[in-house]
Amino acid sequence: MKKTAAPKSFEDAVKRLEALTQAMQSSEMPLEQALAAYQEGNELVKYCQTKLAEVEQKLHVLDAGEMKELNLDPSE
Repeated sequence: MKKTAAPKSFEDAVKRLEALTQAMQSSEMPLEQALAAYQEGNELVKYCQTKLAEVEQKLHVLDAGEMKELNLDPSE
């Protein structure tokens, strides 16, 4: 089984995960191909989790060690 290249960015990984999910849901994918898609998806999920953890750590450092609630409402 060939090893796929690491995604260039978090966004690329999410797009590839979406494409894999759609392909697995919408077609009669052969078992071996479905297994390969599942394995690739699993690696992409791990990549995304790692990237999110890195960003969370950077935010923690930027907030001087205090985790603050994220407020997306610009009126406050």
